[in-house]
Amino acid sequence: MQTNLDLEYFIRTYITKREESLLKPDFEKYHSELEQRISGKSVLVIGGAGTIGSFYIKALLKFRISRLVVVDINENGLTELVRDLRSSSGFNIPVDFITYPMNFGDRVFEKMFRTLAPFDIVANFAAHKHVRSEKDIFSIEAMIENNVLRARRLLDLLLEFPPEHFFCVSTDKAANPVNIMGASKKLMEELIMAYSSKLKITTARFANVAFSNGSLPQEFIKRLGKRQPWSCPLGIRRFFVSPRESGELCMIASVLGESGDIIFPNLDEKRDMITFDAIAHDLLHYLGLQADVCATEQEAREKALLLNESSVSYPVYFFETDTSGEKPYEEFFTEGEVIDTDKFTSLGVIKNSVKRESHEIDEIFARLRTLFNSGNVTKAAVVEILREYLPNFEHIEKGKGLDSKM
Repeated sequence: MQTNLDLEYFIRTYITKREESLLKPDFEKYHSELEQRISGKSVLVIGGAGTIGSFYIKALLKFRISRLVVVDINENGLTELVRDLRSSSGFNIPVDFITYPMNFGDRVFEKMFRTLAPFDIVANFAAHKHVRSEKDIFSIEAMIENNVLRARRLLDLLLEFPPEHFFCVSTDKAANPVNIMGASKKLMEELIMAYSSKLKITTARFANVAFSNGSLPQEFIKRLGKRQPWSCPLGIRRFFVSPRESGELCMIASVLGESGDIIFPNLDEKRDMITFDAIAHDLLHYLGLQADVCATEQEAREKALLLNESSVSYPVYFFETDTSGEKPYEEFFTEGEVIDTDKFTSLGVIKNSVKRESHEIDEIFARLRTLFNSGNVTKAAVVEILREYLPNFEHIEKGKGLDSKM
């Protein structure tokens, strides 16, 4: 059973169907301006060990920055980042390069920041990104704490030493959100926009990153390595960018966008949106296998026990999604948002993002804090508060979570 996989080839051939980066035209158009705004700068990257954060760093290191500080709670991820960069060619790693395994919401982060500040560019990729993170009230509180409440403490800290550019990653799921993760990122967008008159702030909504850490396609590879069956929803359509494109998109957004801009990849629904089940079939075909479609998870597990080197089929349990917060398709902007498609070749820009007054942000945060401190927190109560402030939030509740799935 063949398991050799040229991942970059598979992504550009079967998923993005682009031989060159989506961002190549914009890099060529703005190369001089990018070099002017990045070269010689001091950079802080929060959440830099993840897929998007690490590829953002790689995009930056095509230029010559003076200092790079990377923070992430994943100590092993930081170790791999350092080994990967120092084992590669083509990156201009500054002499002043250091990583810190710490949480950006902790006091030690504030101490580090005040000691090493100012930074010219600050980019925050630390986030709960999974729909499955709304499984219960504890995971919901942790997600809102990380995606929203800590983000405000970071913004207040940045006001002490304002950077030239601040970028905070969002998600396509913030457009007409149907899950609490998407709603938390939409609230994060409105939070940072409330600071956009004080700090130069941009953000980006973008597609799924193909084979990113924790994604379903990456799990296909991990399950294959352990000879475990695959589990895949039917008919869930998503836009995809490559890991490299995700970093390049965020790098361009972080330094070329105007304060208050929300930037997204200009992709075509018919051409660029594909389903997870199509990826599963294509990946098996690429590996010389075919799907052995199973009616139940148990059947898939039993068939996986029989796999050997001569196997030509692989057990896959395809199912109709029935979990909370699953949106069958993706969108980057909503009705009423003003879109600029002229500045960039491959990107769109939302120009009229909601900019709340500080007292509105204070009210939202106070209500969330009061609820979380009440000792009587329910998922429905959190959804109700978010719905009051986010009129486009239509939560899909089915009473089931992804942790119940294989």
